[in-house]
Amino acid sequence: MKRIGIFVKAQDEAMAKARELEAWLKAKGIEVVCKQNVPAPITSKECLVENIPKAPSDLSCVVVLGGDGTFLSAVRWIQDAGVPVLGMNLGAFGFLTESSVEHLFPVMEDIVKGAFTTEERILLTAKVLQDGKQIVCQTVLNDVVINKDALARTVHIRTYIDDDYLTTFKADGLIVATPTGSTAYSLSAGGPIIYPSLKTIIMTPICPFTLTVRPLVLPETATIRISLEERDVPVFLTFDGQVGLHVTHQDSIVIEKASHTIQMLRPTDLHYYHVLKDKLRWGGR
Repeated sequence: MKRIGIFVKAQDEAMAKARELEAWLKAKGIEVVCKQNVPAPITSKECLVENIPKAPSDLSCVVVLGGDGTFLSAVRWIQDAGVPVLGMNLGAFGFLTESSVEHLFPVMEDIVKGAFTTEERILLTAKVLQDGKQIVCQTVLNDVVINKDALARTVHIRTYIDDDYLTTFKADGLIVATPTGSTAYSLSAGGPIIYPSLKTIIMTPICPFTLTVRPLVLPETATIRISLEERDVPVFLTFDGQVGLHVTHQDSIVIEKASHTIQMLRPTDLHYYHVLKDKLRWGGR
């Protein structure tokens, strides 16, 4: 561990903890790169371009101080640099930022000593095409969500898997998620919990008109192509809840597994089932 990045939420408590961690790491002779997360408006066009600034590839790891939203922003910063990431939770829930910030320095002591495990997580790439020309390409850790506007009627989402027509979902929207994102919006919409290191893609309709329409788990090799019907009003497409844009029947959305993955660091004594039970409050009497 020669050089460590700190990706911190733009909040007083988080910034104070980041300064404390930076001093602690420098005292151990470790160089620190600190980046503050200041989220742009979700419709920011600057955040939808492909050449957004990337984390230095020579970082040994990135430590995220914040909640799951900050973690997702950190993954957008890391992109395909191949830098492992560790989440320390300062938020209210924290499925991605698994460890509590109260244990920051014992966890970091283990990280510096190499006492940690890594877990590979797949990402999804979503492209928006207009007249066959790509206008947007985004990579997500959690999900791509197609959702109706606030006052819109149900939308008709024509869906193909590997060029084979599946169905036209008549629903409030559709979530295409990774196993990591299975415990996010997809879970709230009735989707299954998938062990996060598995390589699958989950499609979960949001409030479908037909009750027999259920979530579907696809292989990682699947390519999903989605379009809307002309009668549908503009629909909003979001990427990890971080950025988004309006799409119409003139757009085609193509979603598939990304060519790169993300490596998540976790303490050796922290197991996913413990996190699951703790976050979802599963327990005995």
